[in-house]
Amino acid sequence: MEGETLRDGRYIVTKILGQGSQGSTFEAVDKKEGRLVAVKRFDVRGAKAWKDVELAEREARVLASLEHPRLPAYIEHFEEGGRLYLVMQKIEGKSLGQMLERGERLGERDVARLLHDAADALEYLHGRGVVHRDLKPGNVIQRDDGSYAFVDFGAVRDGFRTEGGSTVVGTFGYMAPEQFQGRALPASDVYAVGATSLAMLTGKQPEDLPHRGLGIDVATALRGVASEGLTRVLSRMLEPDPDRRAARIEAPRVSPPRAESVRESRRAQTEARRARPFPPVFFVLVALAVARVAVSLALFVVVPVLLTLLSLVFGPALRDAARAVTRGGRRAYGAIEQQARDFSEDAAEDGAREDPRVRVEPDRVRVEGKPDEDDSEEDQREDARHQRRQR
Repeated sequence: MEGETLRDGRYIVTKILGQGSQGSTFEAVDKKEGRLVAVKRFDVRGAKAWKDVELAEREARVLASLEHPRLPAYIEHFEEGGRLYLVMQKIEGKSLGQMLERGERLGERDVARLLHDAADALEYLHGRGVVHRDLKPGNVIQRDDGSYAFVDFGAVRDGFRTEGGSTVVGTFGYMAPEQFQGRALPASDVYAVGATSLAMLTGKQPEDLPHRGLGIDVATALRGVASEGLTRVLSRMLEPDPDRRAARIEAPRVSPPRAESVRESRRAQTEARRARPFPPVFFVLVALAVARVAVSLALFVVVPVLLTLLSLVFGPALRDAARAVTRGGRRAYGAIEQQARDFSEDAAEDGAREDPRVRVEPDRVRVEGKPDEDDSEEDQREDARHQRRQR
């Protein structure tokens, strides 16, 4: 499939993003707009039942009616070669499902942000009569800025129905109990977000967590992992009875860390850095200079030129790749330069502390260069150094 063109050459497939029971999803370059897109392919001839075809068409129809920053934007859908294709915005970031497979977890602050963003997205969807029905880690993307987006509307249902008889669609462990009866409600999506949050906090699938009766024992699962406030929120979201479950997501407020705690953490990092053997400044700066030269040659000259030449044979997608490599080179070069400046400044400050001098001030005698828990000037220096590193 890689290198295949669609829609009279408008889309060039670059790689596969995922495969599911309903079809495959690919990354592609949209030559008309000069952007990356996600293309979902569904083989109509290979469908096991007409219901599968109906779900594919419904996904395209529903996505075309939605417009929200936490959802993928619809571009178009078409039929080609006996297959249905849905083209949408490709949301950049990390799938929570992939993070979970690698053993990564989310902290309480990240989960609070996830709940906040999910509440925003679900309020929009449910206000339009749309139930996602398959929210799970694999369908949640964490963007580089820490926000979250919700993808894959292959199981979506438009129009609320409380009676049974509908097709059971969803993922075991993240499906609310009523979905096994064919009833998908707005509260079913609330349950799924709660199960996703619980999985990302504990690093375990919901079915592997302790249960009490028909429900997950949230308090036991989160003991020592999350605060009481977040535990209460998730307990209400994961109530098995939809009539008693939270009707919407109430994202908990997580207070920012105390300034004293942040300052103590910075001091601890500084003291640990001072305790390590300090390498000679000359050799470190030479090594960083060599790194700058290597980055310049590789990412500004060799790789872009090679990709540009190859684009003459394989198409304009490689020219876009060359520009992306150059942008990445600029970021890497800037990071190395910043590291060199920080290292020089840290070395100068640490060198000054090696020659402590006694200074007499009104009502006190202090030793310059010696750490002092009540020293406001030391705090200011640490704050300034931390801000330099953040920049």
